[in-house]
Amino acid sequence: MLTGHGFRVPAVARSLAGTIEATRHHQPNVCLLARRFSDGDGVSAISRISAVSPATRVLILAADRDADAMRHAVRLGAAGYLHKTCGVRKLVHTLERIMDGAVVLDAPRTSTARSDVSEARRLAAHLTARERECLALLVEGLDTPAMTMRLGVSTTTVRSHVQALLTKLGVHSRLEAATFAVRYNLVDHDQHGAETRTRTG
Repeated sequence: MLTGHGFRVPAVARSLAGTIEATRHHQPNVCLLARRFSDGDGVSAISRISAVSPATRVLILAADRDADAMRHAVRLGAAGYLHKTCGVRKLVHTLERIMDGAVVLDAPRTSTARSDVSEARRLAAHLTARERECLALLVEGLDTPAMTMRLGVSTTTVRSHVQALLTKLGVHSRLEAATFAVRYNLVDHDQHGAETRTRTG
């Protein structure tokens, strides 16, 4: 199916160990990784895949809607997390976005969703106007030099604003900040159906 949509698939593996080895050998742009294998959990292998092929971006394809697993996958460096029922069209679009540098999350719904949103907005309320600008630029996918040019300030100032917003939002990286912002609709961003996406630098 993927080759029919213009992708080159250098290898298909049926085990987690085989997937890691195939990724090491072929160094693909994207590793489409199942959540469950007979020899382990795909999420737990993200760091091992990154170690053998640092440039490879990982997209988890899961059969469940485990919000904790999705958050853990993002912390480990996953570029995407989709449910297996997403459909061919969404999968193809997601792969294209990930290859373009985006992070795409099919965010699971949980019973605590409403309280999570309230907490996210409470945290975001502490951001200054400039920190909100920086957060929006992180969602766009801008790195520090690009943010410096866009805002017309020094690199030191940008880094200071970014560190401040990370602290206020309770996240540990630019990727987590961008993911957090999109998931809880803290900045304006494009959406395609149920897809939530971010671009990070």
